Amino acid sequence: MTELTGLRAVVTGGASGIGRATAELLAERGAHVAVLDLAPSAVTKPLIAVRADITDDTQVRAAVTEAAQWLGGIDILINNAGIGAVGTVEDNPDEQWRRVLDVNVLGIVRTTRAALPHLRDSSNAAIVNTCSIAATAGLPQRALYSASKGAVLSLTLAMAADHIREGVRVNCVNPGTADTPWVSRLLDAADDPAAERAALNARQPMGRLVTAEEVAAAIVYLAGPGAASVTGTVLAVDGGMAGLRLRPAQKREVLS
Repeated sequence: MTELTGLRAVVTGGASGIGRATAELLAERGAHVAVLDLAPSAVTKPLIAVRADITDDTQVRAAVTEAAQWLGGIDILINNAGIGAVGTVEDNPDEQWRRVLDVNVLGIVRTTRAALPHLRDSSNAAIVNTCSIAATAGLPQRALYSASKGAVLSLTLAMAADHIREGVRVNCVNPGTADTPWVSRLLDAADDPAAERAALNARQPMGRLVTAEEVAAAIVYLAGPGAASVTGTVLAVDGGMAGLRLRPAQKREVLS
């Protein structure tokens, strides 16, 4: 499919995980794509790699300007870059709270305000933020991370209201637990990685982790012209975790 042919996209945190899957799918669908990442060495052609630390406003503005010059403008912004945190409200020190909020929330603010002048000139201006199931469901040991993603969800809705009359659509995706490098590192650090993975699989009604490619497909839909009437929307890609309440599985009796 080439429904994105001619469109120009910027993806933050696009060197790995969901960001990389999104950048590659955008390119596969015909878009020209620039990846902004703190460590973009893994980015390969046809993707354009631009190094940027999204906690540094000067770097972000310079990187977005460079990307726009390479691409000839910006039609799509995917705010995907983010970091995680584990612990209850007692466990994370103030410094870590500031760091996670700086990356996960203010990072979106910085890249968006740098990209908006370019997006306003586009006939298919779309912003998609990577949020999380943690924004809408209480997950254990995720107080800081959940707070940051709750802010992302609210920010998405506010941005959608602010920029709808400028022709800029803003949406977000809420992935469930996804099979990404960050989750893999958490599993590796667990006392029993196999048991922990089984527990994460079981937490999602479909019985498995979400894949990065499945989340990317949702992001690319929201970014494309097929979603021209979609804005201010939170799209869950979570294996049913947000909305389904299944009864425990029961063994079926086999009648002879």
